[in-house]
Amino acid sequence: MVGRAKGERRRATGSAALVAGLVLGLGACAGGGTSDAGGPASQTSTGRSTTAPSASSTSPSSGSTSTSGTSSSSTSPSSTGSSSSAPSSSSSSSTSTPSPSATPRDTSLRPGDSGPRVRSLQRSLTRLGYWGGTADGTYGGLTEQAVLALQKQAGLDRDGVAGPRTLRAVADGTRPTVGAGAPDRVEIDLERQLLYVVRDGSVRWAISTSTGSGETYESSYDGLAVAVTPPGTFAVGRVYDGSEVAKLGTLYRPRYFNGGIAVHGAASVPGWPASHGCARVSDPAMDLIWSQDLMPVGSTVVVR
Repeated sequence: MVGRAKGERRRATGSAALVAGLVLGLGACAGGGTSDAGGPASQTSTGRSTTAPSASSTSPSSGSTSTSGTSSSSTSPSSTGSSSSAPSSSSSSSTSTPSPSATPRDTSLRPGDSGPRVRSLQRSLTRLGYWGGTADGTYGGLTEQAVLALQKQAGLDRDGVAGPRTLRAVADGTRPTVGAGAPDRVEIDLERQLLYVVRDGSVRWAISTSTGSGETYESSYDGLAVAVTPPGTFAVGRVYDGSEVAKLGTLYRPRYFNGGIAVHGAASVPGWPASHGCARVSDPAMDLIWSQDLMPVGSTVVVR
């Protein structure tokens, strides 16, 4: 009886020891040594803390944690790549759609225009010495002739249109000039196709003119002749106050200075030589010469 009791106690003690051992073993396996605060358990806990935001991490094992970290890392460069591609798309869009450039406004003035700008141009031309009649604000034939005179003086294209270069010449104060000579004279510049009215050595007026074309024509006196305006110094001889009909055409209020060659009014005064030898000016310019007696009989005329 006593021996049986001792044997049962031994079996009970062994079972208790076995249970205790199992409990210790399971604790060590699940916790990985949680009693060592400075050991690997602390590092593993920190690792889980850094991966906790990942919703895909469902396993407590370190392998699952590692997989979650790798997934997060691989997603980040992809996101970065997406971010870097956005500016490229924006840049491409801005390049393929150029902004429209502003069209420069045309500031030219031409025959037929009217208004304050035309009147301002007329006044400026008159002030500089290019005769063009009254500043009435209308770009008519006289304004065109005054613009032609300025263009000839400045060496610009002779089109009678006040374009940017012509307006710049006006703004720059381009004045007609002549060389030395008699203080009071009329001077005809064959190259520039300008007639200058000189008083006291200075140019009072510059008037557009058209002289001999240099072409051959049929003369009623000597057969074939060349349309030239001979250079030299002359004096005004005969004058005719009216429209004189000659064999080569009609001359308006002519003032002759070299035989049958005269300064006279004409309906056509182009920017280039076009006459048979006379110096054409506009009819109103010829009226100016008569009204102010700018070419009295005996006065000097220089052609150069």
